[in-house]
Amino acid sequence: MRIQEAIVVEGRYDKAALAGVVDTLILDTAGFGVFKDGERLALLRRLAAKRGLIVLTDSDGAGFVIRNYLKGAIPKGQVKHAYIPDVYGKERRKRAPGREGKLGVEGMSRSVLRQAVLNAGATVLDGEVSAREQGNLTPADLYALGLSGAPDAAERRAALLRRLELPEHMSAKALLAALNALYTPSELEELLGSAE
Repeated sequence: MRIQEAIVVEGRYDKAALAGVVDTLILDTAGFGVFKDGERLALLRRLAAKRGLIVLTDSDGAGFVIRNYLKGAIPKGQVKHAYIPDVYGKERRKRAPGREGKLGVEGMSRSVLRQAVLNAGATVLDGEVSAREQGNLTPADLYALGLSGAPDAAERRAALLRRLELPEHMSAKALLAALNALYTPSELEELLGSAE
């Protein structure tokens, strides 16, 4: 299911579980790491302003602390909230259940995650089109621009990240997703043309 809004979850396992359900940019807060990471919060604010943001955290106390922090940090009209039900148990990768004994986002079925996103009011986009048909950059474009696969790609990527005020530790894949989420194809062409 392709949706317009970007989604923010707590961690990488949540991100992996959701990636099989929705086709959109999915970011994580690194748990409570977002509280100290101004760059990550700035990126979330930019995405919220550009295309909307859906917050999908675990249903435990920690998830609500993160959700409430983001609720206060991002303008109300730019953020939607998706909720998962309270289901008791433990995720397969964990030895023991969490403190409250509830499954998190990573432990939910695809159908539950899909319904949570729909219930939040996600804007579902019709038709499946490739990145090339949308006019978005592809990994091959990053390679052609010298932002991946070249000996100095990391330095060029770092310079672009600084220029765009994006988090400095973004991988080429994360940069590609952020560029496609934040800029139209014409804006990207102008931006990348003026960077040379």
